[in-house]
Amino acid sequence: MSRLSDLYKAMETLRKEGLSLNEDLEKQVSELEENIIKKEILPIVTETIAPALKQVQRELVLVVDYVPGMPISVHLSRKRNFAAGISDAKEILPDPQVEHREIGSIGPKRKAAPATRLRIVFSDGQIIQEDLAAETFRQFVMKVGPEKVRALGMKQNRVPLVSNTLDKKYQSSQKSVGGGWYLITCSNTQTKKRDIERIAKALGIQLRVEII
Repeated sequence: MSRLSDLYKAMETLRKEGLSLNEDLEKQVSELEENIIKKEILPIVTETIAPALKQVQRELVLVVDYVPGMPISVHLSRKRNFAAGISDAKEILPDPQVEHREIGSIGPKRKAAPATRLRIVFSDGQIIQEDLAAETFRQFVMKVGPEKVRALGMKQNRVPLVSNTLDKKYQSSQKSVGGGWYLITCSNTQTKKRDIERIAKALGIQLRVEII
C-alpha cells in the first residue's frame, strides 16, 4: 500500500503549506486513488472473499462501507441493481487474465519490416502525428476517451484493446491512457490504422488515417 501512503502524504504536505487542491487536481488525485485501489486492494479483497462465498448457492451483493478509523460495516442485499440508486457508484472489477498458448517458431526468423508511422487528420484540421505509430494510437484513444473505446468491446490477441488489467504476456505493450485503463499496442501499423478507423466510425468521428 506504499503508493497510497505516498499519495496521502503528498496531499497532507500541500494542506500543511496552506495550499488547496483545485478541481482539476482533485479529479486527478481521485483517479489515481481509484487506480491504486483497482490494482493493489481489489485483487486482495477478491482472493480473500471468493473462497468463502463458494458455499453460497444464490446470488447476493455485499456492500462494504469503509470510513477511516471506524470498524468496517458489511451489508448484504439480494438486489443486483442496488448501484442504480447511488449516483457515483463505479464497478471496478478487473479484467480476467487471458491464458495464452506458447507456439514455437518454425523456419528462419523473418526480417523486420521497416518502421512506419501514422498521421491522423480530423475534420477540423487537427492532426495527431507522433514519432511512433503506437504513441499516435495512444494519443488518439486519450483524445476520444478510453471509456468510449473500451465500450466497443474490441480485442487484440484475445486481450481487450482497452483494459484495466496488465496482461502477463503483453503488458510491455500496454500503454496507460489514464483512469486506470491500458491500451494494447502490439499490433502492426496497418492494424492500428484499421482499429482507429473502426473506432472513429463507431463513435461518429470524421477523420483520415495515413501510414507514412
